Amino acid sequence: MRFLYSLLTLGLLASVAHAQTAPAAADPSAAVAAPAAPSAAAPPKAADDDPRRDKRPSFIPVPIAFYQQETGFAGGVAILPVWRFGQDTAVRKSNARLIGWISEKKQTTLQLTHNIFTPEEKFFLSGELSYYDLAFKYYGIGNETRKSDEVTIKYPLIVFDEKVLKKVAPNLFVGLRYRLTDLGDVELKDGGESGNAAKVYDPLPLEQRNGTTSSGLGPALLFDNRDNVLATYRGNFVDAHVLFNGSALGSDDQFTRYQLDARHFRPLFGSTNTILAAQFMGQYHSGDVPFRELGGMGATLGGAAYNNAYLMRGIYEARFRDRQFTTVQAEIRQKLFWRIDGAVFGAVGQVGRNLSDYSLDGTKVAAGFGGRFRFNRRDRLNIRLDYGVGSGGNSGIIFAVGEAF
Repeated sequence: MRFLYSLLTLGLLASVAHAQTAPAAADPSAAVAAPAAPSAAAPPKAADDDPRRDKRPSFIPVPIAFYQQETGFAGGVAILPVWRFGQDTAVRKSNARLIGWISEKKQTTLQLTHNIFTPEEKFFLSGELSYYDLAFKYYGIGNETRKSDEVTIKYPLIVFDEKVLKKVAPNLFVGLRYRLTDLGDVELKDGGESGNAAKVYDPLPLEQRNGTTSSGLGPALLFDNRDNVLATYRGNFVDAHVLFNGSALGSDDQFTRYQLDARHFRPLFGSTNTILAAQFMGQYHSGDVPFRELGGMGATLGGAAYNNAYLMRGIYEARFRDRQFTTVQAEIRQKLFWRIDGAVFGAVGQVGRNLSDYSLDGTKVAAGFGGRFRFNRRDRLNIRLDYGVGSGGNSGIIFAVGEAF
């Protein structure tokens, strides 16, 4: 897990002052109000659910500053446009996220993710284009890796992931997904304790340490009736896809990925003040899978691989990784006061070479709590600060934009 400590709250508060005119988002399940009777008086101020609020996209820059052991001090900016095509409020809003930062140790991230609903929601496009040059703690492969075996590796990575889906029924989309990952040289930055490099780093195949390309294409299906994709009050999301990676597509390794992501959201106690959010994620592989493409719990890069979900907060990023990965997480989101919300969350999960290797004793757990600041009330765009603890000997703070899933 990449533990991000925000140091630029002053910049956030300055941006918030600009957003004060944006009213709290209305419950999207409500129909658009009927127009008022004509009047010679000045037009009333637009209500929260008035489509006049949606005439212009919302572009909100967010300063980023943090410190972590692998990067040192780092800073950058995030730009978070939210918009709707046309005036039809039945069409859900599209959004994008452009994040860029650089650290004193010359590590960088440049990430663009997007979720786009075209007019009348005839098409849905979702994906990522990113460049990473980062250092990570690495513990090897398997469900029982030891914290004492920790080493630090560094590599550059380019990710292009795009799915293009066509609506075939209300809220149901089908189409294709393509994913390319281009991994550069995997460098050992810190061998940790004596002998760790021989046990953890050296077993990586030489051809993978020298860089590898994975390129996969396959069918994708999506059912999505969430009321809002940034912070859902009610609805369901089911994403299923298969990616066939092979030499015909330029992949160095031949393997197949099967993935299912299912989420459910509902208000509790008859009010949207309290929301239950739950998610199942399963990622399963066959063939020769390079280590970087294995399923990993504690994955917090927030990219397209897991549909921008943060999994098993409280466990370091890809702390446990293997060919088969399954996790379930749940969260209670509670409105508190003003723009401030709270959340408690928990998750269980496991990795293994084969599903038959799963065991009750091998289950990993993670849990924690956090706060939310409603940065843009109109579009339900939150700034999130979570603290989590989990299996594997790690804990920490996550500072991010948007809900975890």
